[in-house]
Amino acid sequence: MLPDMTPVCILSAWDAHEQELLAFLRARIADPHDADDVLQDLFLKLVLQGHAFCEVRNPRAWLFSVLRNVLTDRLRTAKTFIDLGADMPLERDEKPPIAQLEECLMRNLAQLSDEDRNVVEQCDLHGQTQARYAEQHGLALSAAKSRLLRARQRLRKQIVMNCQVRFDENGQVCCHVPR
Repeated sequence: MLPDMTPVCILSAWDAHEQELLAFLRARIADPHDADDVLQDLFLKLVLQGHAFCEVRNPRAWLFSVLRNVLTDRLRTAKTFIDLGADMPLERDEKPPIAQLEECLMRNLAQLSDEDRNVVEQCDLHGQTQARYAEQHGLALSAAKSRLLRARQRLRKQIVMNCQVRFDENGQVCCHVPR
């Protein structure tokens, strides 16, 4: 419900910019009824400002700024659902190519030297930090980083060769030939 005495500055600003605001909304919202609803939300925010709005130096800028915020909030909270149909499978049976490499990774990891296998297992598979690995093995941090980098490079080379891994144009694993 509107206050009894809506300030003249609010009404004049609304009269001056309402059509422009509505055109802005209709360019962004397909349903004209939804655009009208957003415009009404803006008007209510404007009226709630009361006499404070009369102090605004650029009413048009204020209206568009608040309108963009109202629109953003509305779009953020909107729930859009797409009917997938009854014949759409619920889950993908096929793993992404990188996930399919797990068996190949483990097989090739076992073929690495003990030192390479240990650093890859500790840092990459068990989540140990390189600093902690260096401390446990009496190494400088830079030496542990180098050891891990070289072990990863050797493991990658073996996996690419033994599993016939191919990469897409972005350098991502696209496919491989499992054995």
